[in-house]
Amino acid sequence: MVRGRISRLSVRDVRFPTSLERHGSDAMHTDPDYSAAYVILETDAEDGLKGYGLTFTLGKGTEVVVCAVNALAHHVLNKDLRDIVGDFRGFYRQLTSDGQLRWIGPEKGVVHLATAAVLNAVWDLWAKQEGKPLWKLLVDMDPRTLLSCIDFRYITDVLTEEEAYEILQKGQVGKKEREGQMLMQGYPAYTTSCAWLGYSDDKLRQLCTEALKDGWTRFKVKVGADLQDDIRRCRLIRNMIGPENMLMMDANQRWDVPEAVEWMAKLAEFKPLWIEEPTSPDDILGHATIAKCHNRVIFKQLLQAKALQFLQIDSCRLGSVNENLSVLLMAKKFEIPVCPHAGGVGLCELVQHLILFDFISVSASLKNRMCEYVDHLHEHFRYPVVIKKASYMPPQDAGYSTEMKEESVKKHQYPDGEVWKKLLAA
Repeated sequence: MVRGRISRLSVRDVRFPTSLERHGSDAMHTDPDYSAAYVILETDAEDGLKGYGLTFTLGKGTEVVVCAVNALAHHVLNKDLRDIVGDFRGFYRQLTSDGQLRWIGPEKGVVHLATAAVLNAVWDLWAKQEGKPLWKLLVDMDPRTLLSCIDFRYITDVLTEEEAYEILQKGQVGKKEREGQMLMQGYPAYTTSCAWLGYSDDKLRQLCTEALKDGWTRFKVKVGADLQDDIRRCRLIRNMIGPENMLMMDANQRWDVPEAVEWMAKLAEFKPLWIEEPTSPDDILGHATIAKCHNRVIFKQLLQAKALQFLQIDSCRLGSVNENLSVLLMAKKFEIPVCPHAGGVGLCELVQHLILFDFISVSASLKNRMCEYVDHLHEHFRYPVVIKKASYMPPQDAGYSTEMKEESVKKHQYPDGEVWKKLLAA
């Protein structure tokens, strides 16, 4: 039963000094400090439940997202949660169409990251009040109610609400069996933890050895800074994981289009399944494959232009669950496999819910599908992901798995947390 008026919204700048050990380093982001703008919603309901939401950032700039969250707060405060979820499409539209803030968007950049953080907190609160993990809330939802959460503006030339309804109706067949399959086996994952660009060859070898021992068969390597270095590192990894295991590559938007074609011709011998983010994420025609985009409109055009073979949703760069639902449904219409982007702060925790819903209710397929996993910072979450045999096991706790441990938040709050006080003083 949905209840309560939202009485308080607070947002915190939480940063982890991952750059010290080069975790997360790639061709474009050589010194990332994995961070989050962390939103907490409180209501006047007697249950005392809170909604937690976040969006992922890389250190500097988190304070800008925090400002944007505060600028959006008036759309949320004093609203009844029942009214929000009762007209979720309208609420989404209200947040993304603020007459002044959309000027610095619309539906992309800092404002959209802030929108995702706020909406992620709303979904967490809704799922907690229903006593279900978010994936289960979505799976159990009546198709019409689910579609009422999606803003179809700008995408009806590719996907109408009626077409989306038909997809969800078809997805009802075999749904219970697929849910059972996920609860038993989990959703297949791949790892990016072994091959950050800043890691030494020794560290790479050590991490690959450990991953193989733990049953990982799908690996992603960061490329794009130096061709000879890429060839050497890809050879090293391919030799370690063998010809039977899967290798993916990620250039993090480093290349111009001709450069991408030339570079990948040289790396083709290592048999990559895909090259992720080879060029600017806005260059629709320049993409053979691309990773993550600003919004459903970019994804729509990439699908129309047949410019991608794998589609990577993101739980925090897109406008929360609402916008991700529209992209999952478009991907199903075009029969493009969805392989979510994860890692960062909490991205694995969040995106597991979306991909479980996709398999159970939408795609009904695991062919060429897997979800990224990065083994960093899970210890800071109250409900961390559970990986067994290189697969995501469905979360059982109510909510969106977004809640962080208060002690971790206090320690890593920027710039006053204990960790940053020490580092800044040094």
